[in-house]
Amino acid sequence: MYKVRTFNPAEALLGLPSPAGFPIWWNGGSILGMLLGLQILTGLFLSMHYTADMTNTFASVIHIIRDIPGGWLFRNVHANGASLFFAFLYLHIGRGLYYQSYITQPRTWMVGVTIYFLSMATAFVGYVLPWGQMSFWGATVITNLISAIPYIGPSAVEWVWGGFSVGQSTLNRFFSLHFILPFLIGGMSGLHLLFLHEKGSTNPLGGMHHVSKVPFHPYFTWKDFVGFLMVVMMLLILGFFYPFILGDPENFNEASSMVTPVHIQPEWYFLFAYAILRCIPNKLGGVVALVASIVVLYFLPFSATQKMTPSSFTPLYQLVFWNLVMVFIILTWLGACPIEEPYITLAVPMTIFYFLFYLILISMPSVWAKLIS
Repeated sequence: MYKVRTFNPAEALLGLPSPAGFPIWWNGGSILGMLLGLQILTGLFLSMHYTADMTNTFASVIHIIRDIPGGWLFRNVHANGASLFFAFLYLHIGRGLYYQSYITQPRTWMVGVTIYFLSMATAFVGYVLPWGQMSFWGATVITNLISAIPYIGPSAVEWVWGGFSVGQSTLNRFFSLHFILPFLIGGMSGLHLLFLHEKGSTNPLGGMHHVSKVPFHPYFTWKDFVGFLMVVMMLLILGFFYPFILGDPENFNEASSMVTPVHIQPEWYFLFAYAILRCIPNKLGGVVALVASIVVLYFLPFSATQKMTPSSFTPLYQLVFWNLVMVFIILTWLGACPIEEPYITLAVPMTIFYFLFYLILISMPSVWAKLIS
């Protein structure tokens, strides 16, 4: 008698052969999954008391903080959880760039970049919902960039706004999108894991052989659990002691179309792209550069074939990677600076270096293959 075995997803996940040499940088994916679940859970409870009515929206947020039992904690955890999510997302992308995961796992990388795009969209529409001054004017400035699209731009902006300016229709649409998009991110994360487990995870040396591999459980489940505790501790410290350290003071004022903030800027995780946008005097050129700063990640897997060995430990690759990290940090700082000299002039070479380093990363694997052949 033959016994029919059924597929057990939990058994397949926990018994997944994993390289024994996983460093701490491989915890990023599981931490991001935990943060995503926490954001969905806290967002669900906040939506029960949130009012998407521009005359009462700001008051409803104050009501959540002051009157709802534990509402202040849910709100602080949700707001700071978004910042931690992007912090670990950038670390996760940086780890993929450093170890050239886009060569060994191209489909996983492509889905991951799509998750990055969806996360940026979710964070942007969510930033508008408290209806503070910076939220309102940030939405006005960013959505107005759509008008740079030739021919259809002005009509597309009015369609997004649902009128001639950011208003009630815009708020309703952004609230609906902010509620739906995280579930789409969850679905894409499942596809991300599916492609990852199709070949298995790599180790820092880029090897994917089944030699010296151990089951995922209990070796790495406990390691992930320790990572969860550390992140939750960070989140609680922010929520209890420094709830507004990553926010903008302008959002303590209710949105007003009659008063423009002195310095309009997005959240810190968008500042690098914002610096690229505003350093280009042409509006359409700035929008193209803004989109290209993210889209460039899609081109990395096409830089090499599947049979190539990652060259991440070569001195040239190390030099390019760490210079790219430095440029990213400088652009983030410049995005928070006022629109005046010398910050505008300094952003121009940093933008050129940003795209130049990515161009080098894209061309390097092919060049390296020719050198060693």
